[in-house]
Amino acid sequence: MVSLADIQQAAERVRNVARVTPLVDVSDLARRPLLLKCESLQPGGAFKIRGAYNMVARLSPEQRRRGVVTFSSGNHGQAMALAARELGAPAVVVMPTTAPQIKVDGARGFGAEVIFAGTTSVERRERAEHEAAERGLTMVPPFDHEWIIAGQGTLGLEILDQCPGAEVILVPVGGGGLLAGVAAAVKQSRPSVRIIGVEPSGAAAMKASLDAGHAVTLSKTESIADGLMPVRPGDLTFAHARKFVDEVITVDDEQIVDAVLWLFTKAKVVAEPSGAATVAAALGHTVTAAGPVVAIVSGGNISLDRLDELRQQRKAAR
Repeated sequence: MVSLADIQQAAERVRNVARVTPLVDVSDLARRPLLLKCESLQPGGAFKIRGAYNMVARLSPEQRRRGVVTFSSGNHGQAMALAARELGAPAVVVMPTTAPQIKVDGARGFGAEVIFAGTTSVERRERAEHEAAERGLTMVPPFDHEWIIAGQGTLGLEILDQCPGAEVILVPVGGGGLLAGVAAAVKQSRPSVRIIGVEPSGAAAMKASLDAGHAVTLSKTESIADGLMPVRPGDLTFAHARKFVDEVITVDDEQIVDAVLWLFTKAKVVAEPSGAATVAAALGHTVTAAGPVVAIVSGGNISLDRLDELRQQRKAAR
C-alpha cells in the first residue's frame, strides 16, 4: 500500500511542475454544496502529470537516457511525454486507433513518438510491452504502479488543504490510479471524509470488481468517456480501492454529456466527458451530503467541434 509519507514525498517532487489547481465553488449554480477541483487546468490538460512526473523523476539517469514508453487513451500519454521532455528522456506513447485527435496532437506536441494499436487497453499494453523489450525502454504504466498512485495522491492532499471541511470527494475511475491515490491520501489524513468513485455505467470494471471481491475483467466496455474505459482495474489500484474507498457509483452517457454541457455553459469550465463524470453524479442527486462535496474535474481535453457535436446530440435527443 502507498503510505502517506510516499504521497507527501511525491508532492515535493512534483511541486514545480504540477499546478495547485483552483477549487471553484458552484453551489449556487448546482443548488447544493458543490466545489469543482479543476485538474483540467494542469499542464497537458489533466491530473495525469502528477503521477507521470513522479515516476519519471524517480527513474535512474540511465533509464531516462534510454527512454520511456506507455500505453494510454490520451491524457496519461500527454503527461508522460511532458514529464519526459522536462527530464530529458525520449518518449513513446501507444494510443488506441480511436484516440481523440486533440490528445494525439498533445502527446506529439510534447515530443513523443505516437504509435497506434487497437482499441482496448489490453492491445495498447501488449504493443507497449513489445516496444519496451525491443528498444530497452522503461514502462511508465498509466495507473497500476505505486509511484503513479503516490503522484495522483498529491491531489487528495491538495483538496484537504483547500477544503478542510470536505464531507465527500467524488473521483472519476478508469484504471483506478486517481481513485487509489486520492483515497490513500485522504483516508490516512482524515478518515471521516467519504471517498466515492464514479464510473460510466458501460465501463464499470472497478464496481464489478469490488462487488465480486476480486479484480474482474469485463468482456467489453462502451462509453463516451474515453479515458474511463479499461476492461479491468489494476491489481494495486483495486487493493487500494478495497481498503480506502467507501463506494463506487455509476453514471450513464447522457448524464455525462449533460454534465459536460452544464460545466461549459453554467460554470464556465471546459471538461472532457471523462472529466465530467463526477459532476454528472453530483448533479444527478446520487450523492447525499450535508457538507461540501468536492467533484474532481479530471481533464479538459476536448475540442470545440466535439463540444458542439455533443450539444447537437443532446438537443436532438430532447
